[in-house]
Amino acid sequence: MKLLALDTATEACSAALYIDGEIQQQYQMAPREHTKLILLQVKTLLDAAGLSIQQLDALAFGRGPGSFTGVRIATSAVQGMAFGADLPVLPVSTLASMAQLMLEQEAATHVISAIDARMGGIYTATYVSDGRLMRLRGKEVICAPDDIDLPGYLSWTGAGTGWQGHGEALQRRLGERVARICPDVWPQAATIVRLAADDFINGLAVSAEQAQPVYLRDDVAKKSSK
Repeated sequence: MKLLALDTATEACSAALYIDGEIQQQYQMAPREHTKLILLQVKTLLDAAGLSIQQLDALAFGRGPGSFTGVRIATSAVQGMAFGADLPVLPVSTLASMAQLMLEQEAATHVISAIDARMGGIYTATYVSDGRLMRLRGKEVICAPDDIDLPGYLSWTGAGTGWQGHGEALQRRLGERVARICPDVWPQAATIVRLAADDFINGLAVSAEQAQPVYLRDDVAKKSSK
């Protein structure tokens, strides 16, 4: 299986190539440089592997939530490549990407991912490990830190930029249920492509036209559809 994933939903910009379980990634913190950087990352990966877009089985991307502009960059890039090469697409949550990263790097099995949504809010979701991959519990939401809640009374790990600007409010709200916090965690194409591989096996790929961003913020979604 050969998959290519892109993510530009936050300040981090990354692309990853998955070949039969092996993953190579290009990753860079590059605010406002995603448009010129992401295609260069893709070319670097494909050239190193001696592959063309047409030789891939599918494309994946971080479908949000995150920066409106950033999410659109990856969406548009993947749609363009998918239309050109007639490839299916696998949209993957950026919140799930961060949770998977915590499982792989920190052995965290219960993660609450949070991305700063500006205007006093956060994009957030909770994930639990099945032993190999992180699985969503409940649903992704945008909310104020004071409105967040956690299922059960397990020991959770907080991950993502939502814990940078709103860490104090979140800790006050959730108390001892959050055992540790890792605020400097960003979505990565490497974990997006790992999750995408599982989705591909399970027949969850969609057409390029069906590959749409997820904003969670209703006003942004309505404006983008006009």
